[in-house]
Amino acid sequence: MKTRFRTEPGLPQPKGATIKLNGVNFALFSRHARSVSLVIALPAEGGGDEQIIEVELDPRINKTGDIWHVLVNDLPKDFTYGYRLDGSDDPRGKGHQFDSRLILMDPYAKIISPTSWGQDRSFLGKKACCMVPEVFYDWEGDRPLNTPLRDSVIYELHVRGFTVHPSSGVQCPGMFPGLVEKIPYLKELGITAVELMPIMEFDENETIFRNPFTRERLKNFWGYSPLSFFAPKSAYCCVDHNQINEFRDMVKALHRAGIEVILDIVFNHTAEGGMGGPTTSFRGIDNTIYYMLDAETREYLNYSGCGNTINCNHPIVRSLIMNVLRWWVVEMHVDGFRFDLASILGRDQQGNVLANPPVVEQIAEDPILASSKIIAEAWDAAGLYQVGSFSTHQRWAEWNGRFRDDVRAFMCGDPGKVSALATRIAGSSDLYSHNDRRPCNSINFITSHDGFTLRDLVSYNAKHNLMNGEDNRDGDNHNISWNSGAEGETEDQAILDFRSTRIRTMAVILFLSQGVPMLVAGDEFGRTQQGNNNAWCQDNEISWINWHLLEKNRELFDFFRKLIRLRLDHQVFRRDDFFIPAHPENDPPHLHEIIWQDQEPGERNWDEAGRTLAFTLNGWLLEEEDDDFFVMLNGHREEEQTFVIPEPPSSHKQRSWLRIIDTGQKAPHDFVAEESARPVAAGDILTMAPMGCVVLQSKNGGAV
Repeated sequence: MKTRFRTEPGLPQPKGATIKLNGVNFALFSRHARSVSLVIALPAEGGGDEQIIEVELDPRINKTGDIWHVLVNDLPKDFTYGYRLDGSDDPRGKGHQFDSRLILMDPYAKIISPTSWGQDRSFLGKKACCMVPEVFYDWEGDRPLNTPLRDSVIYELHVRGFTVHPSSGVQCPGMFPGLVEKIPYLKELGITAVELMPIMEFDENETIFRNPFTRERLKNFWGYSPLSFFAPKSAYCCVDHNQINEFRDMVKALHRAGIEVILDIVFNHTAEGGMGGPTTSFRGIDNTIYYMLDAETREYLNYSGCGNTINCNHPIVRSLIMNVLRWWVVEMHVDGFRFDLASILGRDQQGNVLANPPVVEQIAEDPILASSKIIAEAWDAAGLYQVGSFSTHQRWAEWNGRFRDDVRAFMCGDPGKVSALATRIAGSSDLYSHNDRRPCNSINFITSHDGFTLRDLVSYNAKHNLMNGEDNRDGDNHNISWNSGAEGETEDQAILDFRSTRIRTMAVILFLSQGVPMLVAGDEFGRTQQGNNNAWCQDNEISWINWHLLEKNRELFDFFRKLIRLRLDHQVFRRDDFFIPAHPENDPPHLHEIIWQDQEPGERNWDEAGRTLAFTLNGWLLEEEDDDFFVMLNGHREEEQTFVIPEPPSSHKQRSWLRIIDTGQKAPHDFVAEESARPVAAGDILTMAPMGCVVLQSKNGGAV
């Protein structure tokens, strides 16, 4: 059908669909297509079917280099569009997979036709479903918060899972506005940034797995399977076609509350999967450009574990990645990104590991992104593990998987972990002290969306993933967990108390270590996934936040809240640089920035058999003087341990110790206010519960 609209040659830049004064300009990259048609679907009139108009692009006038383009005048407001491309279909030869029967999504589309959660998406590849957003939005003066990374407390959450449970009490459960309704809670907890699991369009119905007990079809709940890199997920908004502005409303509201927004972004693979997977966009537009293919077999190289791997260091794909990041920063005001399986960003087009990957350097050096937080998950599914070595650029922070593993091992009672734990507590200088990097390059975490929750970490020895429909084969077998004496749920009060002690001790380590702490939503009040350590497909109470637990476990929440407040109130936990060793080591204590000891002052035990560790933080040496803190950790499973209390390093200023935290005690005695804290004298002997932790704080004042 010929178009009834007037067309002009259009412009090759910018790519995507752009509203101009005299129409909409469409621009699409495809190097290997023989022909390209713009498919426009007009809204139905009077209950009839939508009108489909195809505009065949003339390569003589509608093509500049490898960019196909056209400007269409007088389009109505609610049209949708896509592209039909023709060319070689030779997947085993040259690697092209053009199919003119398909209507493909624009890689630069900002809106995909809205669907509610769980709604059928079989129209993908069959119908024009890209939309053009309105240009204007009133940001009301909103600007980036630019919270220093060292002062950040990151809270990882899933937009749907955070509020979809009926107990959330919000008006828009599972959606961007629902998250806005929970801002007072986030403020009370004290976090400074939310890290949102993928909020770009994905198809939650794509999984083929079923719950083996109920036969219910499972969902791709997490969303690490992008259909689009630009378009916010329509199922996360309350009003059709309004997903961009509802996302912006959420960002603006969070910023007003002093909370930054970090997006979990997936540039390692797409929802098109491997050979035989659905073709919705990239595969049918230029397969050999967008994906890594084996040079001989033309099979998809699979470093993501999801069937395909994006060809991130190809110049065209690098350009797409940079445009995506700039879009979210400039047009959506996000404050940073966490890059999923980021080590794939460091591979060339054949999958080889590059010494200085162009896209990794470009992200760090881009002037528009200069104030954005950039965080790498520094490994991939093919075994490349780059924690501490992902990039030499000082801007890149990393999820510190070694922090997670070393803390877990110590808190399982494993021997020989004291030295490693001390290194993590001190900011992981073994990983981040080179190339002008600092403790804040380490994003410290013990749990994340991927793996056990904190409660499950102390309640299960093994994963319990049968409900995922893969006979418990999925998920990591190396959990570094211990069930504290009984597998799963128990009514044994002694075990429950012990689990509580271990949870709170791990929280102390997380928040009082150098680096940037990250916790996963619900850990602060005991959320469980019933032992499932790979809940990617569980759109149910396994993954949803049950807000009744907040009231049930209010004392645990209060402990986390106080810990976060303690961290934010004291610069000694948020150093900008690594500890400088005192020279010589027998200098008086007030010249040491950190003082390590075993159970007695002056003694250290880094031996294989060691399971206790204590350290003093000297607040007096900071540029802005702070209090001193003495932290004692007992890594024994069953035995109490005694510690001899040292002099405060600032004792020459008549400081004295106050006992503020004891995870071996029940609330409210586990964390007491300064005015209620019991004084402790140097030389006193304190007895600590198994897996317990005690923290002393020194304040200005008279001697004890």
